[in-house]
Order: sequence, then C-alpha cells, then structure tokens
Amino acid sequence: MLNHILFVSGGELVLVMLLALLFFGSKAIPDIAKTLGKGLREFKKATNEIKREINDSTGDIRKDLNEISSDINKEGSEITKNIDKEFSDLNQG
Repeated sequence: MLNHILFVSGGELVLVMLLALLFFGSKAIPDIAKTLGKGLREFKKATNEIKREINDSTGDIRKDLNEISSDINKEGSEITKNIDKEFSDLNQG
C-alpha cells in the first residue's frame, strides 16, 4: 500500500492537476507551485545539513577509533617483540 502512495502514474498526475485547476483556479496554481518548490528546497537544505552534521560527528568518532586501533597495534607489536626476545634468550641460555 505504501508503494502506491509514493508513486503516482501519469494518469493520476493529470487527474490531480485537473482537480487542482478546478479547486484553485488558473491564477492560484503558479503560486501553489512556487510554494511547493520553496518547501522542497527548504526540505532538501535541511536534509543536507543533517547529513553534514552526521558526517562530521562520525568523522570524529572514526578518527578516535583509528588512533585507538593504531595504539593497540603498536602495543601488540611490542608484546610480540618481547615474547620473541624471551624465547630467543631461553633457547640460547
């Protein structure tokens, strides 16, 4: 049912346009279209702003996670080197 609401066929669009013409008259339709266009621009602007804020927030989180991952890898490498050195010392001694 939701798909039907979102997608309008050509015939339905013509019917809606005719009904708008009957209800509002030919002089009001450009004003209505202008208002709808303005509303859609504002909606798109708000959507882009939200996307930008999300990207900024996740960018900071991503940076922090990369730093933590780098620190863990460094510590893991140090531990591996120490273990290898201990085994090497045990085998020689």
